[in-house]
Amino acid sequence: MRRFRQRFSGTILDVGGTPGTWRGRDADVTVVNVEPPEPWDTGSARFVRGDGRHLDFADSSFDVVYCNSVIEHVGSPEDQAQLAREIRRVGRGYWVQTPAKSFPVEPHVLTPFIHWLPRGLQRRLMPYTIWGLITHPSDEYIDQVAMRTRLVSRCELERLFPDAAIEHESFLGLTKSWIAVRPNPGSGPLAEATARSSRA
Repeated sequence: MRRFRQRFSGTILDVGGTPGTWRGRDADVTVVNVEPPEPWDTGSARFVRGDGRHLDFADSSFDVVYCNSVIEHVGSPEDQAQLAREIRRVGRGYWVQTPAKSFPVEPHVLTPFIHWLPRGLQRRLMPYTIWGLITHPSDEYIDQVAMRTRLVSRCELERLFPDAAIEHESFLGLTKSWIAVRPNPGSGPLAEATARSSRA
């Protein structure tokens, strides 16, 4: 979040977040999510119930769209592409972060290598992951997680956001997440930083 706030300002649409993310931050934020926030999850952001794949906003309605660890949860490649199109449509700029498929530990079930296996085998192993052993999820919830979690590669993110620079975050020298960044037109320092990143 600090990295984002250092580089973007103006009106913000948070796709898939919660108002509490923005608590104590001086920002003009609208949050869109399919589920309303919990009563304790409050903040200064406006909340709108909606689906990120079908945003009820006009083209270029926001200075920036912020989408953090969401695109891997919307379902199929077609669902991911639809979310990406909507983000690019309503935002003059955007910041889309997602865990890297190449990172050896799957961040949602906290288990190495499972996300590199065929999906059917992933589903059968989920009860025995660190996440499964700690939370004891129901079979229905495991099915939901298995069906709606799809990590993307850098190449896939580039195809989803062809007008973005792709940046990365590292852990122990390995890329743990990708960030697709498109600056607002004429954003000065951010545009220069993005240009440097794309040449690196």
